[in-house]
Order: sequence, then C-alpha cells, then structure tokens
Amino acid sequence: MMRIIRLLVVTVVPLLLIVILNSMLAFPAQASPSGVCEPDGQLPSGAYYRICMPTGIWNGDLVIYAHGYVAYNKPITIPEDQLQLPGGVSLPELINSLGFAFATTSYRMNGLAVETGVADLVDVADVFSATHTVPTHTLLTGVSEGGLITALAIEQRYDVFDGGLAACGPIGDFRKQIDYFGDFRVLFDYFFPGVMPGSPISIPQPLIDNWPAYYTATIRPLIFAPTNTAQLDQLLRVSHAPYVTGVITTIDMSVLDALSYNVLATNDAVQKLGGQPFDNQARVYAGSADDTQLNQQVQRFSADAVALQDVELNYQTTGQLTVPLVTLHTTLDQQVPYWHAQLYRVKVIQRDSLAFHQPTEVNRYGHCYFEASEALGSFLQLVGMVLNPPTPYASPRLYLPVMSSGQ
Repeated sequence: MMRIIRLLVVTVVPLLLIVILNSMLAFPAQASPSGVCEPDGQLPSGAYYRICMPTGIWNGDLVIYAHGYVAYNKPITIPEDQLQLPGGVSLPELINSLGFAFATTSYRMNGLAVETGVADLVDVADVFSATHTVPTHTLLTGVSEGGLITALAIEQRYDVFDGGLAACGPIGDFRKQIDYFGDFRVLFDYFFPGVMPGSPISIPQPLIDNWPAYYTATIRPLIFAPTNTAQLDQLLRVSHAPYVTGVITTIDMSVLDALSYNVLATNDAVQKLGGQPFDNQARVYAGSADDTQLNQQVQRFSADAVALQDVELNYQTTGQLTVPLVTLHTTLDQQVPYWHAQLYRVKVIQRDSLAFHQPTEVNRYGHCYFEASEALGSFLQLVGMVLNPPTPYASPRLYLPVMSSGQ
C-alpha cells in the first residue's frame, strides 16, 4: 500500500508537490531542521563522506550527491558552498525534508576527479548500507563535473544506483570540453597577444597562484577597453562562448570562466591523464575579421595519444542506459556548453535508451544556474521514473539529428 501511495504522489501530482515545496522554500527560517547530519567519516580511499538522516519518517531511499569541480590546489574536504541551492536553501535539509536519507563525499582528490569519483560514490553507498541499512532505492544526483560522474556511474554501476539526475555536466563529449577551454585560450592569445604568461598547455605556477588578482588587474581592463572592442567581439564569435547580448557581466563571466579553467585545470589534467589532451591541429576557426590570417597564425598543438586514450576509456559516456537518467542543462552555459546535452541525446538514441532518459533544458545564461523549483522538478521526475520503471523501446533513428561539433 505504501508503494502505491508513493507512486500516486510522484506520478499523478508532481506539480502540486512542486507548489508545496516552493512554499516550503519561501520560508526556510520558519521551518525546524528536517534532518540531522552525522559526524563526517573517511573512506579507505581518503575521501571524506557525510550522511544526513531525516528527523521524521525515513522513506527507505537514499540520495547521494556528487559535487562539482574543485581546484586541485584546494584542501580535500566536502565543499560546503556546493551544498546550497539558490536562495541559501540547504541541499541536505531539502532532501531530508522529503523523507530521503542524504549522503555525499569530498572525493579522494580535487581537480580532475571523474574516474575515481565514481568509485568514491560507490564506496559511500556501501558505507551507508553497512552502517544503516540497505536502501530500497539509491538515487544519484550531481552537478558540473559531478554531473559527468553521475552519468558515468548510472551507465556503469546500475547494480548500485537505481537512477540519476545529472545537471550541467560535460556528458556529451569530454574531449570536446577539453578543446573548448583550449580553443578559448589559443584564441585569446591570438587576439590579445602577450597578455597571458606561459603556454595554453603549460601554465606557470605564479600565474596559478595569483590568478584572480591577475584577471582583475590586467585582463578585465584590457578586454573592456574601448580600443579593444573589435578584438573582444571576434574572440566571442570565434570561440562560441555563450553570453547575453548587451549584458556586460555575462561577457566578463564567460571570459573569466574559460580562462580560469585553462589556468587552474590544465597542469592537473596533463598530470592525471598522463599527457597533454588538447588538439587543434585540424581545427578551422571562423568568425574573425580575417579567418585566413587567424588560421595561419593561431598557435597549434597536438594531443598526446596516451591522454586521448585515457579520455576515451574513462571520461566518455556511451548513452547506454538500463536505469533512469534525468539530465538538466541551461541553454547558455558558459562553462559546460549546452551542446553537451544535445550530443548525449544522440548517444541515447543510438543505444536505444530513450525510455530511460529524460532531458530538460532551461533557457537561461549561467553554469548550473537553476531555480530551486527547476531542480526539484527534475528530481521528482527521476523519483517517478525509478518508482514506475519505463518500458524500453527502439529509438527512432530516422530522426537522428545532425549535430555540430560545438566548436
């Protein structure tokens, strides 16, 4: 009987639930704590984990959260700032208020942590089962890098996870994500030569250590100088970096984020992949005032085969789903472009996994910039699909879209 009631709640009245949850979010200060977090523990890998249990009735299900990218030079700890939804709503509190247990992990390493992140999430699920009880369902949610970790875990470890919500992650093509940041850096160096120290594939440590101040004092004034308007416009056109026309803050954010990942993530990625993964030898750039000159003079780099092999083996999704996966993405994501959602959908079609995939897009600028109601709506979709498993069916390949590379 309890299962029937839960099915009705999730599949018949999800909109009513969202309205109720929104009303809860509107008055967070008036609500008593809905969960209690136990002292943080440590996994054998060295990763930290946290478990929070509802103060009321536990519905028997567990939600595990996969956090997004944390710079390699930050301490290994659970990123508290990533446990907050818009408006300051606590993610563990919200999950507990719905009757679910909540768990998360720091991962065993920062920086590029995709491959080991999947293993850490499985370990957290095992710890919960050993210290509490085996959940009826284990759901996985993740954002940004955690979105990719979630998608990979749902594809690979369906024996552990009953479904997942992957938000704003580079799930379509991880190699193209690497090239997106690399392309932006070589294009920046072309239009603003001599400004960035070092090389796009080898970042000097002083620049890493002083990056935020360097951007604020040197790069921001330069790109927004009236004499450089044409160069900035060409950089944005050729790189396809998303922004909102006429809104300077979005241009600033797009430039800052693309260069920040190049500065803070490049050396770490090279070390962990065993080689340099960026390759633009065959790239044809277009959209400048003189594309012939651009393509003749822009810096060119060749990726190391070992790095590309590692990416293909451990960082690329397949679209092969046997349990539900809900994906959520903004259409003007400046860090992880929206074309990832489109490319992943193509993979799902190719693998006859449409029944298990529910994509959602939000027409907005910003990385992982979702309203609380949008995140909740996607989570409720996931719960409904897990409680009422979809029936597989053959994908209509006749309508397979022709995708651009996103470059």
